[in-house]
Amino acid sequence: MDIRSVGICVKLSQPQLADLVRELEQWLVARRFDVVPDPEAGRWTKAAGLPRRELAEKVDAVVVLGGDGTLLAVARAIGENSVPILGVNLGTLGFLTETAREEMFPALEEVIAGRFRTEARMRLEAVVDRAGEEVGRYLALNDAVIANTSLARIVDLPVRADGIEVTTYHADGLIVSTPTGSTAYSLSAGGPLILPSCEAILLTPICPHTLSQRPLVLPETCELAVDVKGPHASDVKLTVDGQVGCQLGEDDRVTVRASRHPVQLLVPPGRNRFEVMREKLRWGKR
Repeated sequence: MDIRSVGICVKLSQPQLADLVRELEQWLVARRFDVVPDPEAGRWTKAAGLPRRELAEKVDAVVVLGGDGTLLAVARAIGENSVPILGVNLGTLGFLTETAREEMFPALEEVIAGRFRTEARMRLEAVVDRAGEEVGRYLALNDAVIANTSLARIVDLPVRADGIEVTTYHADGLIVSTPTGSTAYSLSAGGPLILPSCEAILLTPICPHTLSQRPLVLPETCELAVDVKGPHASDVKLTVDGQVGCQLGEDDRVTVRASRHPVQLLVPPGRNRFEVMREKLRWGKR
C-alpha cells in the first residue's frame, strides 16, 4: 500500500485528545506524510480541517481516534469512498477500533511497511419511500433498525425478500444487520454471531409477539422491503447505526440491500475473528 497522505478523524467534543492529535500529526509530518484532519482534529493541528467526505477523497488512509461509534460515523460520512481506515480505540469495547491507544504508532509503522491487511466490511443501503417518493437514503455499517418508539406498543412489519413474502413481524421492531453488526444491537436482541467475512443480511426481531419469529440469515444478494403497518405506525422510526435516521409513518416502505461500496478496515495480519470474540465477549470466562 502506497501511503503519502493520512487523514485524522476524531471523536467530537473531546478536547482532552488535543495532545494526542498533535503528537500524531508531528509523527506523520516527521515521516513526510501529508496530514489532512477533519474539522474536529483541525482545531489542534497546523493543517486546516476538511469535511470527512472531502478528506476521504484526498488521502490514502484514515486514522480514527475514538470508539466504535466514532468509526461508524466516519464510515458513514466518507460515503462511497474506499479509503482504508485504521481505528484506534479510545473507548471501551472496541469491536471495530481494534488498535489500542498504546499500539497506535507501532501499528502505523506496520501499515506503512505494508504488513497490515485491508478487510472489506459489507455495508447496507437503506432507502425510505413515502407514497412513491424517496424521502431518505442511508449507508449502514452495523444495522438499520425499524422500531416503535412508544412505550409497550408493538408494530406490524410485513417483510418481502426479492418480492417474495417472508413474514409479518409483530414486534417492538426489526433489526436488519450486516455481519459486522451481528455483535451490536442484534446480539443483544438474541441474534446469532456472523463472521465479517461472510456475506449475509441478518433479520432480528426485537421482542417479537410470538416466539416462533426467530432471527433469519439471508444471502447478501437479497433486496428487502419492509412496510410499516398498524395503528401505531406513526410512532415508528428508522435508526441507522444508532446515530441517524428519520421518522416513519403508515405505509412507508424501507428498502434494504447490500451496498456496492464496502468499508475497508486496516487490521493486524495475525488477528482473527475468534480471538476478537473471545477477548471482547469473554467467551469461556467464568
